[in-house]
Amino acid sequence: MTPPRRPDPPPMQTNDVRIAAAGTAAWAVALVVLLIVGLPSDDRWWLWVCGAGVVIGLFAMWYTPRLQAGRARQEADRAAKRGTAG
Repeated sequence: MTPPRRPDPPPMQTNDVRIAAAGTAAWAVALVVLLIVGLPSDDRWWLWVCGAGVVIGLFAMWYTPRLQAGRARQEADRAAKRGTAG
C-alpha cells in the first residue's frame, strides 16, 4: 500500500516583471552587438529577431502587472462569493 499523497506546496511568489525586463535587456544587448559587429546580407534577419524580442519583452513588462491584478481581483471575487454562499 502506498502512503497518502502530501498536499502540494503553495506557489512561489516571483517578480515576473523583473524576469521580463531581464529577457528584454538580453535581446537589446544582442541587437546592439549585432549592429556593432555587422552581419552579412543573408543573416540580417537576426536583427529582426532581436527587435521582435525587445518589443515582446516591452509588451510583457506592460501586460504582466495587469494580468496579475486581474487574477487577484478574480480570486477575491470568488472568495467573496464563497463567503456569502456558505
